[in-house]
Amino acid sequence: MKHLLSLEKLPREEMLSILRNVSAFKQGRKQDPRRPLAGQTWAMIFAKSSTRTRVSFEVGIAELGGRPMFLSATDIQLGRGEPIKDTARVLGRMVHGAVIRTYAQSDVEQFAEFSGIPTINALTDLEHPCQILTDVSTIEELRGPIAGKVVAFVGDGACNVPSSWIWAAARLGFEFRVASPRRYQPPADLLRRAGGSIVCTEDPAAAADGADVLYTDVWVSMGKEAEAAERRRELAHYQINRALVQRAKPGALVMHCLPAYRGLEIDEATFEAHAETIFTQAENRLHVQKAILDWIVQP
Repeated sequence: MKHLLSLEKLPREEMLSILRNVSAFKQGRKQDPRRPLAGQTWAMIFAKSSTRTRVSFEVGIAELGGRPMFLSATDIQLGRGEPIKDTARVLGRMVHGAVIRTYAQSDVEQFAEFSGIPTINALTDLEHPCQILTDVSTIEELRGPIAGKVVAFVGDGACNVPSSWIWAAARLGFEFRVASPRRYQPPADLLRRAGGSIVCTEDPAAAADGADVLYTDVWVSMGKEAEAAERRRELAHYQINRALVQRAKPGALVMHCLPAYRGLEIDEATFEAHAETIFTQAENRLHVQKAILDWIVQP
């Protein structure tokens, strides 16, 4: 049985298998007759709010012939303290797969262990594998193979998005640069485990120099709202703007996994100048989720 719990646990060949199928799902959305989820019900258990992840999975499951069942954690017994392993053992007897968006990585892993059904990590505090698979797919759609390229992340380098980027870089052979204040840089043990070509710096300009892709995310992730003022102060100089874009390679992509807070991690003019890329990236969540779902149910 397959699961997508993290990019750390996803072998390179499996990652490539998912990525190879994305373009077919995008190009053949209206004509593809395959329904690999026909007759299946998939639970979508979300403890965190969502726009792109929720919509892309609900639409993707339906277009693949399945029935999505959205379950807010506050509406089921998880919200009253039921252990995740008990919820897993109940749902595992009733549904065919699960997509989980929550805080603790251990919750997704326990659910997979105790449910006995395919389980997809739709975001935890540790990783965001579906997002980074989408980002890699978007880069390859717009600029060709990612191997050998340079992706520069500017902002909070210790959150789930750069953590998954680190594993993608290690698996797929590109350089990943992280520009963050020292306390917001990726943990040393993560860098040791991953290997690959990872560069951490406190200088956004150094990270951007000659980069093929500039990428950012919100400074205040869900669950970190109490630190908002402190984070905005400490990350104030880690913004993607015109000056930083000019240091990147000519024609470099500017990407954001959204939602974007203009004037903070990216300025308004830069966001709008690169909106076509950013919203292609957002659209591709649907096509990548379908490729993930198709991969996960194949023998």
